Amino acid sequence: MKTAAHLRHLRIAPRKVRLVADLVRGKKVGEAQAILRFTRKRAADSILKLLNSAVANAKNRGEQGTDASWRISHMTVDEGPKLKRFLPRARGRATPMLKRTSHVHLELDTESRDDKVTQ
Repeated sequence: MKTAAHLRHLRIAPRKVRLVADLVRGKKVGEAQAILRFTRKRAADSILKLLNSAVANAKNRGEQGTDASWRISHMTVDEGPKLKRFLPRARGRATPMLKRTSHVHLELDTESRDDKVTQ
């Protein structure tokens, strides 16, 4: 059974969040939590919080299985709205600056026996 969690309007650029998402995509929950705890990127804390939220959602829905039986089946990082700011420059000019945000979507799924045989 699939369980999802969403993180919207994260104030980190999607390009930077994708670096952390690629580390844990397809991993089991326990292994992903260990990786995120020791990753020295700012986005790791937010993704760890999102992963813990997805596990709590699964438990709250009454899903069968433990943390060891769930894995991250699908994880996407999309671009959110940009905050537009301006920097003052020489001779009275202004340069636009885009502060990018991210939307992260995470899905957990229980492992089937076919997955265990192929790995």
